[in-house]
Amino acid sequence: MDNKLLSSMFFSSILLTLATSSYAQECLSHQFRSNSVFSTCNPLPVLNSFLHWTYHPDNHTVDLAYRHGNVANSDWVAWALNLGGQGMVGAQCLVAFRNSSGQIHAYTSPISAYSTQLSEGPLNFRVPRISAEFVNNEMIIFATLELPTGRTSFNQVWQNGPVSQGALQVHSQTGDNMRSTGTVDFVSGQTSGGGGISAGSRQRRRNTHGVLNAISWGVMMPMGAIFARYLKTFKSANPAWFYLHAACQTAAYAVGVAGWGTGLKLGSDSAGITYTTHRNIGITLFCLGTLQVFALLLRPKPDHKYRLYWNIYHHATGYTVIILSIINVFEGFDALNGQKNWKRAYIGVIICLGAIAVLLEAITWFIVIKRKKTTAVSDKYPQGNGTNAVNAYA
Repeated sequence: MDNKLLSSMFFSSILLTLATSSYAQECLSHQFRSNSVFSTCNPLPVLNSFLHWTYHPDNHTVDLAYRHGNVANSDWVAWALNLGGQGMVGAQCLVAFRNSSGQIHAYTSPISAYSTQLSEGPLNFRVPRISAEFVNNEMIIFATLELPTGRTSFNQVWQNGPVSQGALQVHSQTGDNMRSTGTVDFVSGQTSGGGGISAGSRQRRRNTHGVLNAISWGVMMPMGAIFARYLKTFKSANPAWFYLHAACQTAAYAVGVAGWGTGLKLGSDSAGITYTTHRNIGITLFCLGTLQVFALLLRPKPDHKYRLYWNIYHHATGYTVIILSIINVFEGFDALNGQKNWKRAYIGVIICLGAIAVLLEAITWFIVIKRKKTTAVSDKYPQGNGTNAVNAYA
């Protein structure tokens, strides 16, 4: 390694150390307008934020101040503890913003889903005191927390976002806003960034779960049904339509099981956080899909006396799976707040598949009616029509 590279690394480390030291010093030396003093202060790693607190072991409470700098006076800020997971879902938030009358409004907000718009409500622990102030482009939230019994270490989350016409809008889905998670121990005084699974990693898992299930249950399953219903109308497509149908549905089930597995993992990583409707439909789909796979192995021959009943079961279950799949994909998009482009894309795919199905349905009925007319004529004139018969004997 040459001297220039060593010198560059040396000076870079000095600058990083000085910057970190300056950041920590700014935390310790901060003077609050109310002259409040806290025993501990730690700078948070992103979003220009600081957490000050004093822990009272006699009554297991914490007095704290959360400072969020470099924000516009029209922004909201939030700091939260997550008792059972990481990230915003499940977070017990302290929120502050400037309302339409120009006053700073501070309140508590439990987050149960990504679509929640920081609605006011009680937390899983008591907050006897909360207030906020905005000073020099810095929002400061003051609060007293009665911590859950037996715990002093938690995952923490902090955020900021815009306010439009008095309504709190979704925060940025990129950059530091996706890295603003960590841990805090109110006794040891330690904080860290990236508590457990990072926000980016969780988002990737959610995206993977959504993509796998949207493609399998939401697209491939309807495509397999289209193959079965419309290709078998053409005699030349027999038995190719069956193999296309079986291959498409089997592949959809395999990919869907992978998506279902990622959903189970997401659920285990977010204890206490559930999307009840989405989860219940997903379990139902997995059970019905598994039954369809086993039903394929037990399929009677076309001339078997039970084939009619098998067909009724197979079609009813299959269309139920397709309908529930499409519904659940949209339930998943609602959970993936901020993924409106994906939702629009899926709507476009469903419209396209629907249009193809309508067109093929019309063609199928045309072919079937024409075939019935031809059969009826053949049955009425088994030796040909009268004119041809005369000519034949002439």
